[in-house]
Amino acid sequence: MAGHHREFSSFRDPAGNLFWDDGVIYRQINHSYAAQFQACKDAGLFAEGMNDGWLLPFTEVKDGSDGQPIVIRPSMVPFISYPYEWCFDQLKDAAIATLDIHLRALKHGLLLKDATAFNIQFVEGRPQLIDHLSFDFISEYPAWPAYGQFCRHFLAPLALMSHVDLSLGKLSQSFLDGVPLPLASSLLPLRTRWKPSLYLHIHMHAKMQVRHAGTGKRIATRQMPATHLSAFATSLRGLVESLSPKKQATEWGKYYEATNYSGESFKAKKAIVDNMIARASPSRIWDVGGNNGEFSRAVAGQAGDIVCMDIDPVAVSLNYQICKKLNLKSILPLVVDLTNPTPAVGFANKERSTLEKRGKPDLVMALALVHHLAISNNVPFDYIARYFASITEWLLIEFVGKSDSQIERLLRNRKDIFPDYHLSAFKESFEGFFTCEMEQAIPATERVMFLFKNAADPKGVECP
Repeated sequence: MAGHHREFSSFRDPAGNLFWDDGVIYRQINHSYAAQFQACKDAGLFAEGMNDGWLLPFTEVKDGSDGQPIVIRPSMVPFISYPYEWCFDQLKDAAIATLDIHLRALKHGLLLKDATAFNIQFVEGRPQLIDHLSFDFISEYPAWPAYGQFCRHFLAPLALMSHVDLSLGKLSQSFLDGVPLPLASSLLPLRTRWKPSLYLHIHMHAKMQVRHAGTGKRIATRQMPATHLSAFATSLRGLVESLSPKKQATEWGKYYEATNYSGESFKAKKAIVDNMIARASPSRIWDVGGNNGEFSRAVAGQAGDIVCMDIDPVAVSLNYQICKKLNLKSILPLVVDLTNPTPAVGFANKERSTLEKRGKPDLVMALALVHHLAISNNVPFDYIARYFASITEWLLIEFVGKSDSQIERLLRNRKDIFPDYHLSAFKESFEGFFTCEMEQAIPATERVMFLFKNAADPKGVECP
C-alpha cells in the first residue's frame, strides 16, 4: 500500500511488529501470539488497562477471522521519550507502573513477560504501557521471566541515582538493555550491601550472574504459583517505593530563587511571552532550557503539547512533580543537554531516534538560554540560529546583554573572548534565517525578547 512501511525499531519481538501506513501507526499480531492476545481480551485485561489509563488505547482493525494476522491501531503517542531522558521521579513512576501492570496481569492468569523501560511512555502526564504484546501465560514460565530486565532497566539506574549521582540515569543510553548489574554493584557504595533488598536484587543478583556467566548451564528453578509471583513483585515494588533521589546541589536547580528579575519585570516577561505565543498559535512547543517549567506552565493552555527540556535533573524533577500536582497533562519534562542532544543509537543507529526525528515543534521557546550556548559552550550565533531554523517554523528567543548579572556570573572566572556577543551581531545572525515578527525589551532589564518566523522551509536548512 502507498506509504506502507515497517517501523525499523520493531524487529526484536517475534510476536508481532509495528508498521506505518500513510502516517498512521499499526501493530500486526502474528499467529504465534494470537492465543495470548485473545486471552487478554477475554479476561478484560485490555479493557481494564485502557479504562484505568495504564495501557495505550487501541482499536482492532482486523480480527484475524480470515486467517490473516490480527491488526490493531494504537493511539498516537504525542512525543516518544526515552528512559535516559527521564528524571528520577519519572523513572520511578515508570518502574512502579510496570510492576503494577504485572500484578494486574497475574490476577488474570497472565504475567508481564517484558519489563523494558522502552515499553513505557508518558502520555497525558502519566506512564502507560505501549506494547500490547507484553503479556503471556503464567504456565509458560517457572518464574518471572522479566525479573532480570526489570532490575537492569529500572532498579539499577534508580539505585545509582539514589545513592551515587543523579546523572547516572544517562547510563541507560550506553546500555540499551539496561545497566549491567555487576557494573551497578561495583558503583554502589558499600553501605548498600547492608540494605537487604538492594543486596538481594542487585549485589547478590550480580554475583549470581558472574558465577554462571559462560558456564552454559541452565539454572534450575521451581514453578512459582501466581501467589508467589505476586508476593515477589510486591516486595520489589516496596523497594522501588523506598528509593528517593540523591540530594545534591546542581547549577540551575534553584534558578528562579536567584533570578535577577524584579517582580514587575518577571510579570512583564510573562505577558510578552504570552502575546508572542498567541501570535504564533503553535500546536507543539519545545521549551529548551526550560528549567523547572515556569514558562511552559504559563503557556500550557496555548499549545496541544509542550516538551520542556533542561540539562538540570533537579529542575526537571521539580517540573515533573509540579505538573503532577496540578494535573497538567500537556507538558512532558525531559532531561536534555542541547549542546549534546540525544543521539540516534541501537542497531544501525536506528532503534532509538534523535530528538528531531521524533517530532519537530511548531515553535521553539528559548528563554535565557542563548548566553549559555554562546558563552558557556562557545557556540557561535550563526550555529545556534541555523540549528533552530532546521527544526522549527517559529522561534521565541530571549537575548541577554553582557551587562546582565547572569552573564557576569558566567564570565567571573574566565577570560572574555566574546567580542561579537552583542545585540546587533545576534540580530544579524538570526535574521539570516528568520524574519523578525515581534521585538520587545523586558522593562528594567538588559534583555530583549524576539519572535522570529522561519524564512525558509526547516527541512531545507542543514545544521553546521
